Amino acid sequence: MTWETLVSTAAKEKHAGNGKLTPELKAFIATWKARPGNLVMILHRVQETYGFIPRQVAFEVADLLEIPLAKIYGVVTFYNFFKLKKPGRNIIQVCMGTACYLRGGDDLLQELEEILGIGVNATTADDEFSLEAVRCLGCCGLAPVMVINGDIYGKVETAGLPAILNKYRKAS
Repeated sequence: MTWETLVSTAAKEKHAGNGKLTPELKAFIATWKARPGNLVMILHRVQETYGFIPRQVAFEVADLLEIPLAKIYGVVTFYNFFKLKKPGRNIIQVCMGTACYLRGGDDLLQELEEILGIGVNATTADDEFSLEAVRCLGCCGLAPVMVINGDIYGKVETAGLPAILNKYRKAS
């Protein structure tokens, strides 16, 4: 792809994204625009609203803040918290901190990859589950630890994973 094509595509995507920001987000951005550290706070609010940072919304945020889009993507890709792709309905986080790793966190992660048929930082084809490896969750005494949608599971064993996942599957 040539540079001209990239620029043309970006310009089209930018204008196609008009109207994606909610009035509440626009008001929030206006309130935070002049404050130090505004970009991280604004991106947190965007992700809270959409579950991730949609490309079209990133263009609009850049316009409203009068900053280059590259600055937004620099922040989003630097911090592990931000997501550029829509996550699954259920977000599974497996702790890979030292205690959890030593007590089988890696085994949990591998078993979940096998059960779900996806790798780390991926989402199942049905958008039901996303799988993440995260650093210390602060529950070292419960290692290995897994969190699904904020629910904490401690001392998890690979044999117990199917039963835990079934609690989150959509009723057929």
